[in-house]
Order: sequence, then structure tokens, then C-alpha cells
Amino acid sequence: MPEMSGAEERTPPATAFPADEEEQDSDGVYLSVVAQKGRIGLSYYDSKDYVLYYMPDTTDSNLQLLRRVVEEVSPQVIITSAKQDHSMVQFIKSLGSNPDYKPEVVVYPNSDFGLEVGKQRLLAANLPFLPPTITEKEKIPYLSSCFSFDSILMVRAVGALLKCLDKRRVGVELEDSSVGIPILQFRVCSLNDMVYMDKDTFSVLQIFKSELHPSVYKLQSGEKEGLSLFGILNRCKSTFGSKLLRKWFLQPTRDLTVLQRRKEVVQFFTSPRNSDSFKVLQGCLRNVRSIPTLLHRMALSHTKVNDWQCLYKTVYSAVCIRDTVRSLPQSIKLFQEISTDFADDLFYIASLISKVVDFETSLAENRFTIKPNVDPAVDEKKRRMMGLPDFLTEVARTELENLDSRIPSCCVIYIPLIGFLLSIPRLPSMVQKEDFEIDGLDFMFLSGVRLHYRSEKTRGLDDLLGDLHCDIRDLETSVMTQLQNVVLQRSGSLYKVLSLSAELDCLMAMALASQEYGYTSPTLTPHSSVIRLAESRHPLLELCCPVFVSNKLLSSETEGKVKVLTGPNSSGKSIYLKQVGLIVFMALIGSDVPAKEAEIGLVDGIFTRMQSRESVSVGLSTFMIDLNQMSYAVKESTGNSLVLIDEFGKGTNTTFETAVDGDELVFLYQLKEGVSQFCYAANIAKLAGVPTELVQRAVEVSELYRAGKTIKRVGHSASDQQNDKYHAMVEKFLNLPLEDSSLDLTTYMREEVLPFSKYES
Repeated sequence: MPEMSGAEERTPPATAFPADEEEQDSDGVYLSVVAQKGRIGLSYYDSKDYVLYYMPDTTDSNLQLLRRVVEEVSPQVIITSAKQDHSMVQFIKSLGSNPDYKPEVVVYPNSDFGLEVGKQRLLAANLPFLPPTITEKEKIPYLSSCFSFDSILMVRAVGALLKCLDKRRVGVELEDSSVGIPILQFRVCSLNDMVYMDKDTFSVLQIFKSELHPSVYKLQSGEKEGLSLFGILNRCKSTFGSKLLRKWFLQPTRDLTVLQRRKEVVQFFTSPRNSDSFKVLQGCLRNVRSIPTLLHRMALSHTKVNDWQCLYKTVYSAVCIRDTVRSLPQSIKLFQEISTDFADDLFYIASLISKVVDFETSLAENRFTIKPNVDPAVDEKKRRMMGLPDFLTEVARTELENLDSRIPSCCVIYIPLIGFLLSIPRLPSMVQKEDFEIDGLDFMFLSGVRLHYRSEKTRGLDDLLGDLHCDIRDLETSVMTQLQNVVLQRSGSLYKVLSLSAELDCLMAMALASQEYGYTSPTLTPHSSVIRLAESRHPLLELCCPVFVSNKLLSSETEGKVKVLTGPNSSGKSIYLKQVGLIVFMALIGSDVPAKEAEIGLVDGIFTRMQSRESVSVGLSTFMIDLNQMSYAVKESTGNSLVLIDEFGKGTNTTFETAVDGDELVFLYQLKEGVSQFCYAANIAKLAGVPTELVQRAVEVSELYRAGKTIKRVGHSASDQQNDKYHAMVEKFLNLPLEDSSLDLTTYMREEVLPFSKYES
């Protein structure tokens, strides 16, 4: 058999995408903002999904909207102009006061934020989704359909953003300078109807909880999710589904349309009669892979065989999802969109890949190969390649007849990039290089125990057959490039698959959790701050306790919106507060909630003062930090906000019901109207394992202190006679004539003072 080896040569393409997340150091969000006369325009680029997000010009006089954007997307770089409003200057300064988040601030001259400059940079950007035949004149009308050029401040911000990305070569640091930063899609960044929650609220409600991964092999690679609300609801089958669900958690919404859209899907899949469709769709979602990663490898021509397999499975699974969903009720908005937006392009891509790519041969040779009848030129060269072994055997037999009789055998081999060579065994007499010379043959190289030569015949084979192996690879690479272009031109359809599949995955995960934990669908009230809960439970604590006592809540204009909880230590007050906060939060992401019945108004924010944070870096006392939390909640909350306050000022009041059985305190964990009269500190101490005699003494001291009586020592008899002796001894000691130099102190102490102490002995 001939030897087949060689390297595939590729020319760098004109466009490129960032490297994989694990390979690039520039992952993150780059945000550009322009603030002028009470309005802002901003845009940001996420180097992980290669999408440019933009927010149309919006009124934001105090920059609260900008602050929310920064809090939600956490940009690693903020780009702004040297000529800015005073409010923007103050905002930039405020970022430096946060020890937990310090983004890099890049200031460009105002000329870099010019309107025309921004337009020109946008037109010159690397936009692979544009049709390949589009002209420069057609770009503006085309881009206007997906990008608002009417927002002047936003266009100016985009221009500066593109300059920063290009200057830093974000994601394409190792590519040629002609390769532009890719933008696969434009998306609107909107914060309308978002519910405000700060990081303290997320922390105290245990919505997220990161823990070090237990595997020693993954200690350096990241963290895992601990016991948290996100952890128990995240049943997503895809990575992009989990990412979208995390985004929903970070951005709870008051938009009733969005919430109803989610709720109707969750309700559909929680019904047992829809379990068959549920299982089919879950199986399909497992095969939907990260489309942005596949697309950027295609544009770089770095596509591996496994990438083509993943793309084929993704597109095929998307077609399966569409066909399954088309049999479901089209009155459900998400089902209707999947049925229509999963276009015929998907079937076309799937069938084209199936027709072109020879996966079996590609895996065997670890390179892209095509099936027969795709390219006649490739078929012809492969036919020649298949016939080479027999043909070369015949050529070798002819060559052997013309060689020295001492040479017992020979063969003709083919080496890619070198061509055809005559190979003979090394004879014992061939010691020095001069011994390798053979008349009529040109020595090429020695490999092991075989010598390789060019002959007249092998030169003729080179002219006749050419470099077949490389020719085949080049032709198949050309076919791959054409196939990649077809896929990239239909990237819009693939992004719809990603978006809608992620949403479907999230909602099916919520439905699965609802079924497993016995949740119920809440009634959402858009124009009211009512919260009515019947038999509500804490979604995390009920998983850790063998028995959990449910409770109710009635909060409204008529029932009263301010609720004060009193009760002994460890009776469940803090748990109840967090329980209410978590249930309201779950309703605002579209999830079912742990309660028998629930009616929840669409609050505009969830504020907490429940957990004290201590920080040396900020130079504030714990109480001052508590005050700041309280002040912020008071100032920023409205009549439609949920504010949860737990023991502000570290005090515990003296509504939870308890019962005392003899000396034993029994917690019923049942909410009850009224005011608790006792704190039961002694009972709690007993439950904590404090010695009984110590607890009894503490109760005795407490009662004496409240009665204003003298607290006497325990274990010593006390009498007037003893007190007189003590006073006399002290008086003797205080009257020591220390100034008398002739005083024998030892004798004085023995005769005058110590007799009083003998009384004690």
C-alpha cells in the first residue's frame, strides 16, 4: 500500500470570530455610553456570544437606568467621552468607591464619538450575517431594519465601542490585522418593567450560591452551584438554557405579557397528559449545541469533524422540535413562534450536510471528507487514488527488472507533497552515503532501512497523476468552504433556534421542578400591591426538613401592608420573611410557587435589611452598613415595593405561636395574630445545650435585675459578722504605717491582719 500523509494548508479568511471561551483572555462585556442633557445612549458588546446590544436614546437624568445596566451586565470595560455631563463624571467616580466591582474606564476624545464616525465604523464592521452580494449603498437600508440610526447618542456610543474593540483586537488577537471583530447579531437592550434587587437581596434570599467544586481536578476551573433557588429550579438540558435561566433570575420582570407567556408554557407541561411531548422535546434539547461557537469556527475555517456533527444534530433536533411543537396548541405563544420561526432553512441545512459530509470517513481520517456524487472532480481523483495500489505494484515490478540483481525487491510509494518514489531495501554493502548512488536513479533520503529514489518512471507518474492526495484535500476544503458560506448566510435562522430553544428549555425546567416539589401557579395582579398566600412554604428549607409547617400571608390595602413579626428566638421569623421574598421573586420570573394558593401583585423592587455585612475595605462599622441598607430601602422603595427587615439594630422583640410543656418549649411555627409576650431565651439556651444549672442561675439573675434587687454570690454564706470582719481587715490594711522605716511588715501582717483571714479558714 502507498504511504498517505501530509498537512492541510489553508489561507486565513477575510473575516473571523473570537476564539473559544476557554482559549481567549478578552472574554467579557465592553460597554460604551454617551450622556447628554439628561439623556443617554449606550451599547455593549458581549465577546462570549459575539452580539452587539444597543439601547435607543432614553431619558435618564440621574443615571439610575445606566446604573441598572452596569449592575446587570457587569462590563469589564466602560468607554466614555472626555466631554461629558457632570452627572456622568460623578457616576464614574462612584464606581471607584465599590471595592467589589472596579471596571476599567476608558476615556476617548469627543471626536471619537462623532455621529458620522460612528456610522462609518458600523458600515466597515465585520458583519458575517450580511448577504455576500450586498453593496456599500445597500448596507444602510439593510442595517436600518435591525439597528436604529435615529438614536444619535446610541450611534455615537457604538462608534467609540467599535474603536475600542478593534484597537484591543478583542477575541482575534492572534489573527491577521485585516481580520475584523465579528458581530453576529444586533439586539436591543431593554430594562423596561425590570424589578430592582441589589446583591444583598440576592445573597440573603439565597437565590444563587456558589461553592468550590469538590473535584480536585476542577478546583482551578470554576465553581458549582450550591443549595440555592437557582440550583433547585435549573433542570435545563442545555448550557445555553441554563445561561438564559440565570439571566431571568438576574432580571425579574413586572411585564405581565412576558410573565403570562412563560406561565402558559409551564402550566401546559405540568399537566400529566402532556408527559409524552415533554419527554420527546427534552430528548431533542439535549442535542442542541452552542450555535455561536460553531459559527465562529466556520468563519475561521477552523471547523472540526465534531463541529459538523454537532451542527447536524443541532439542526436535525431543531426540525424535530418544530414538528413536535406543531402538534401542540398553537394558542400558546411560544409554540406558535417555534412552529413558524423554525424555518425551512433548517431542513435545507440538515439535508445539505447529510448529502455532502461523509461522517464515517471524516472520523476515520480526522478531516472533512465528502460523499460520492457531490463533486465530479473529487470522484475522479478518488477513483484514481483507489486504483493506485495495483498500478504501483505493476510499476515496481517493471522497475525491479532494471535494477542491480543484488537488490531483491522494490516498491513504488506515494508521499503527499513529494510525489512518487522508488523504495528499495538497504544492502549490507551500503555503508557510506557514496554507496547509496545508483545509476539512473536520484537518491532522495534514507528512512530506517529503506532508501528512496526518483526514477524516470516516478517522474512520469508525477506528471501523469499529480499530487492526488493534496488535490483531493484542496477540492474537499473548497466544498467545505461553500457549505460554510451557506450555513453562515442562514445564521439568522440558527439564532432563532438558539433563542427559542433556550426559552423552551427554561420553561420545561420550571415545569419539572413544579411537578416534583408540588408548586402551584400564582395569580398575578398588575395594578395592585396585594400579596395573598395560603399554606406557603420556604422552597429551600422544605427540602432540608422532614416536616415543614406552612403559613399564610394577607397583605393588601384593606388587610394592611405593614406586617410586624414578633416571637421568641428560633421560632422561624427570619425564615418566614425570606419565604415571602422568595415566593414573590419566583412569581416575577414566571415560575410556579410553593403554596396552595397565591395571589401576587407585580412589585417594582425587593429590598432587604436582613443580613449584616462586615467589610474592612469600606471603613464602615457593621451598624453603619446596616443603616445604609435601611436608608437605601427607604429612599428607593415605593408603595409597590416589597421591603423585608429582620432585626434592624440587632434587637429582638419580646408572631409566632409557641407552647410550653412543663420546662420544655415547643415551637409550633404557626403564624398567629397578636404580640408575643416572651422571648424564651432560657428555653432556647437549654435547646442549645447550655448546662441546666447555668440556665437556672441566669433566670434568677435576670429576675433580680428586673426587680432592682441585690444580686448575691452563689455558694458562699453571707452574714453581718462576716461583713464586719472583712471591713476590719480592709481598714487594717489601708492603715499600714508604710512611712515608718522601722516597721517589720512581715510581723505586722502576721499579728495584725492575718488573724482576720483565719476566721475564714
